[in-house]
Amino acid sequence: MHQLTYGDIKAATDRIAGRIRPIALAPVDPGAIRPAHRDPLDDRPEQPCEVWLALEYMQHTGSFKARGAQNFIQAHRDGGTLPDAGVTIASGGNAGLACAWAAQQQGVRATVFLPTTAPAVKVAKLRGYGADVRLVGAEYAEALAACEEFAAATGALASHAYDHPLIAAGAGTLLEEIRARIPGLDTVVVAVGGGGLFTGVATAAQHHGIRTVAVEPEDCRALNAAIDAGHLVDVTVDSIAADSLGARRASQMALHAAQQDSVHSVLVPDSEIVRARQALWDHRRVAVEHGAATALAALTSPDQQLPNRDLPNRPVEPSRSYRPGNGEKIAVVLCGANTDVRTLMHQSNEN
Repeated sequence: MHQLTYGDIKAATDRIAGRIRPIALAPVDPGAIRPAHRDPLDDRPEQPCEVWLALEYMQHTGSFKARGAQNFIQAHRDGGTLPDAGVTIASGGNAGLACAWAAQQQGVRATVFLPTTAPAVKVAKLRGYGADVRLVGAEYAEALAACEEFAAATGALASHAYDHPLIAAGAGTLLEEIRARIPGLDTVVVAVGGGGLFTGVATAAQHHGIRTVAVEPEDCRALNAAIDAGHLVDVTVDSIAADSLGARRASQMALHAAQQDSVHSVLVPDSEIVRARQALWDHRRVAVEHGAATALAALTSPDQQLPNRDLPNRPVEPSRSYRPGNGEKIAVVLCGANTDVRTLMHQSNEN
């Protein structure tokens, strides 16, 4: 299994330069994020933490996945391994949109497989990017099987939503841009589903001595469960953010990246994800999907450790929150915004 390296991310950064939108950053209001309690032995002058929102939802197709898709197709084009049959993927979500967009940019055919239950708006969006959309079966697994059959029969290049080094390396280019814009960055906070974004960001962050906070919903914790077990495991998926973070199993690359000392795992409840997403809308008119709000929820959730399921009276890591230290500089990646803004407006009106 290929483990991602910083060299992979540097290559991706050069490869997709000028083909994606550069990251936009916005500072969080001073005092809006509660810091950690001071260590009484820390005699340094007290300094406020500095928190930045990385607005990657403004990326092409509305999510960070455009980076990985562009890197994947460009690398195969450069290597002369891009078949006449083009690329194929089974995904009605952000990965499918990114693959279709990147293929259109490169003048490559994209065939996207979806279950027949896929929302018409997603099908229309994919077709708007020039994709050949095939609706197969009632469940994602059936669409995936059809996609694999198509790739085998036609020679089309099969892409993946997150479990591929070129996809993860493309995502990691985010951290390179953020670091260039925020000198002295200490910590980056990212939401985790299958682990493509996390793998890329954490690999780049470790190279630069930057901490990565990996945030997952409590009931959608593929990476956290793998860290606990020391190997990949299947988890149940039951979260409001499952549409984008609902992987039943993390990638091996993600687990390898998570086993470094500079990674901190946090689980947040759905209620805090909803609250963080609504706060972004109420205070900034920023509309992100629940998966993106999951990252911010780590900084806004109340301090509370989760109980140990085997020893209920002994709380253990991971916690439900991440508290910045004295003068800590933090970037929170808001990774996607393919969401129904009407749900935010409805909540706002109720409040």
